[in-house]
Amino acid sequence: MLKLLDHLEEWLVATLIGAATAIIFVSVAHRYASGLPIPVVQDWLLSLNMSWTQELCIYMFVWMAKFGAAYGVRTGIHVGVDVFINSLNSKLRAKFVVIGLSGGALFTAIIGTLGSAFVWEVGLRYVVATTFGFDWHDLTEGPVSPDLEWPVWIFYLAIPLGSYLMCFRFLQVIVSFIRTGELPHHDAGHVDGIDEKEIGDYSITIKEKNSNRGENNTTATEANGGKP
Repeated sequence: MLKLLDHLEEWLVATLIGAATAIIFVSVAHRYASGLPIPVVQDWLLSLNMSWTQELCIYMFVWMAKFGAAYGVRTGIHVGVDVFINSLNSKLRAKFVVIGLSGGALFTAIIGTLGSAFVWEVGLRYVVATTFGFDWHDLTEGPVSPDLEWPVWIFYLAIPLGSYLMCFRFLQVIVSFIRTGELPHHDAGHVDGIDEKEIGDYSITIKEKNSNRGENNTTATEANGGKP
């Protein structure tokens, strides 16, 4: 189940990045192509309404940022300790690490709860009531976005979902740290699919080649009577 959640998190962030990049490219291409005086084609391009692309990309980046933050906690990008805490003895350091992670979990839980209340009031409450036939008082449909004209609660749903997922990741790191005493570590220099042993062997091979090349150059110099 956790692996499925991990993959879903990664797929969502990757899909949003790819889709936003494609939409921005199409929007920029449309803007420049519309200025070209090409008969028929220019009129057709000007008839296309692409004003929604900017708004959609903004909301996509919001979703990407929220779920990317949860991914950062899981992989160790956002989790760390400073020099002072590392200088403490192991027991005291462990307590401070747990306190710091617990603070992150508490903060994201509060943000998720406030975000849920906000999403509920700006339109989700109306959707639930009309879908299941609840007769609730003071029902309002809620605002819509200016360009896309979609209900804004759909976009703001990223706040509670991303925050609660981030809270779950903090709790996950706490449990893992208590069990193993280690925090997730992100190696920026690691490339998936490449074995570090292979990299080491390749480095040794390069050194051997350079060494052989140096020996060959020395032999050639001696054969020329000391001239390079």
